Amino acid sequence: MISNKMRDLVNSSSLIRAMFEEGKRLKSIYGPDKVFDFSLGNPNVEPPKEIVTAIHEILDEESPSMVHGYMNNSGYEDVREKIAAYTSEQYNTQVGKEHIVMTCGAAGGLNVLFKTLLNPDDEVIVFAPFFSEYRNYANNHHAKLVIVPSDKTSFQPDLKAFEQHITDKTKAVLINSPNNPTGVIYSHETLEQLSNIIKAKEQEYGHGIFLISDEPYREIVYDNIEVPYLLHYHTNAVIVYSYSKSLSLPGERIGYLVVHPKIEDVDDVMAGLNVANRILGFVNAPSLFQRVIAKTLGVKVDLSVYEKNRNVLYEHLTQLGFGVLKPEGAFYLFMKTPIADDKQFCKDAKAFNLLLVPGSAFGCPGYVRLAYCIAHDTVMNSLPAFEKLWQSYDMK
Repeated sequence: MISNKMRDLVNSSSLIRAMFEEGKRLKSIYGPDKVFDFSLGNPNVEPPKEIVTAIHEILDEESPSMVHGYMNNSGYEDVREKIAAYTSEQYNTQVGKEHIVMTCGAAGGLNVLFKTLLNPDDEVIVFAPFFSEYRNYANNHHAKLVIVPSDKTSFQPDLKAFEQHITDKTKAVLINSPNNPTGVIYSHETLEQLSNIIKAKEQEYGHGIFLISDEPYREIVYDNIEVPYLLHYHTNAVIVYSYSKSLSLPGERIGYLVVHPKIEDVDDVMAGLNVANRILGFVNAPSLFQRVIAKTLGVKVDLSVYEKNRNVLYEHLTQLGFGVLKPEGAFYLFMKTPIADDKQFCKDAKAFNLLLVPGSAFGCPGYVRLAYCIAHDTVMNSLPAFEKLWQSYDMK
C-alpha cells in the first residue's frame, strides 16, 4: 500500500507527461509524420560536438579514480573552481568555488535548496504561469506554494499583487527567466523592483527572504536580448542552473547552484546545501559530466533551429488570429485559447493530431503551451492542422 501523499501525487500526475504518452499512442495509429507533438520540452538539437570530444579525452587521459571516484558533496573542487571563474568573468561578479554546488540538474538543485532553507508551512512565492513541478518541490519539503499573477500583456510579474502576497511566512520567491512556458525574460526593471520590495519586507518582518532564479534556459535567447544576472540585484539570492537545455543534455542531469557570497548566514547555507545534497539521495552530481562541463564552459547549442521554428509558428498563428506573445527566450509559445476552457481546447486540437499542454498545468488557464524544440519539418507540416483548428472555432 503506497502512502496517501504519494497516491495523491499519482492521481494528479503531470499533464505534460500525459500528453507526451498520448502522442506516442497517436503516432502508432497515424504514423509519426501525421502527429504534431508540441507537449514536451525535450531538446531536439544535437549536443555540440565538443561534448563528445570532451568525453573521449576524459576517458582516454584521466585515471578512473579521477572520473568515477568519491568527491566532496558539492562536487569536484577543480570543476567548481572553473565554473566560479567562468561565472565571475562572464557576469562581472565575484564568486568562489565555495559558493558553487554541483547538482543533479535544476530539479535536484531546487530540492537541495528547498531542503536547506524551508521549514514546514513556510511560503514560497511563484508567478503564474510557472513550471508545474514547483508545486511538488515545495510540497516535498512541507512548504506552501503561493501563486501571484503576472501581467497578461507582458507576462512580467504583477508587482503590486506580489507585495500584497508577502507575509511573515514568506521564506523564498522563485522566478524562472527565460520563462517556461511564456519565453519571457524578466527585465532589469522587474528584478530591481522585486529586490526592493523584498528588502522592505525583510525589514518589516525581521528575517531574510530568499530570491531564487531557476535558469535552465539562460542561453536560449533570441534577437540579442540580455538576461539580467540576479546576483547584481539581490544579496539573499541563489541561481539554479542546468545544462539540460543549453547543451541538449536533459538525460545527464547536470547543473549547479550559485550562492551569493554575501547571502545571509552564508556558512550555514553552504553547509546545509552540502548535507542536503547527500541526504536527499543525490549524493553527488554525475561525476563524468562534471568533468565534461569543466572542459566545455562557454559552449552552446545551435539556436538557429529553435529560432526558425519560433518565427514560423509565431507568424502563422498570429496571422490566423490566435493571441501569441513572441518569445524572447526558451523554446515555448504561450498561446491564448479562443475559448475559456483550455483543457477542452487541447481536446479539440487533438482531433487534428495537435498535442498541446493546457495553461492550467502552469497555473494560468485560458492559454496553451507549445514546445517548439521539435523537427522543423514537423512544425511546417503542422501549419494546416492549426488552420483547421482555427476554422473549427471561426465557424461557430
